[in-house]
Amino acid sequence: MKYTSNHISIRERPSEERPRERIIKSGPCSLSDMDLISILIGSGTRGKPVDVIAGKIQSVLDTEGIDFSTKQLLTIEGLGPAKASVISAAMELGRRRIPALKRRISHPGDAYPFVQHFADRKQEHFIRISLNGAHEVLSLGVVSIGLVNRTIVHPREVFSDPIKERATAVIVCHNHPSGNLDPSREDRDITQRLKESGTILGINLLDHIIFSELSYYSFLEHDEM
Repeated sequence: MKYTSNHISIRERPSEERPRERIIKSGPCSLSDMDLISILIGSGTRGKPVDVIAGKIQSVLDTEGIDFSTKQLLTIEGLGPAKASVISAAMELGRRRIPALKRRISHPGDAYPFVQHFADRKQEHFIRISLNGAHEVLSLGVVSIGLVNRTIVHPREVFSDPIKERATAVIVCHNHPSGNLDPSREDRDITQRLKESGTILGINLLDHIIFSELSYYSFLEHDEM
């Protein structure tokens, strides 16, 4: 993923807007993924600011999810074994804690917090949430990055992990970088295609949520499921 030129580097921000100051003042939920990663790695190297390295780490995590490897992180220029180990350790610690905190999805608003942190991405991220019979979250994964279309968002990619997890339902979500939450014709076509595929597989597509940093559009809430 290309690092965006309109991003304001940490050094350019007022001191009170920098990640460490904000996490103390407002808590970790107030930070973007990139800012959280920046805190973990601490600093960059000559020619590779911490923001640039954090952006590349974020790209790996978006693409690979929890299946990323420390070796993949070591391919990032400016990231050595010590900092790569910190990222891996933090992700593993989080992974171990999440299963004990299974949250039940009762309505679309319950799913939104799981994906809201993807809203600042400059490309569309299509995300799948797997649910068990009690509609508790089993896992979350990025299916594709880029424009949402039939080529990229294929049912086999969406349902591959839910089948392995023996999930009974899924919710799909994707961000609109423009902030406009109105579904496109392609969004509706993909929703219908995934719904039909899920019916054949015995995995119910509960909802398709389009989201931004401030709000979301639920196909279910608009009676389009």
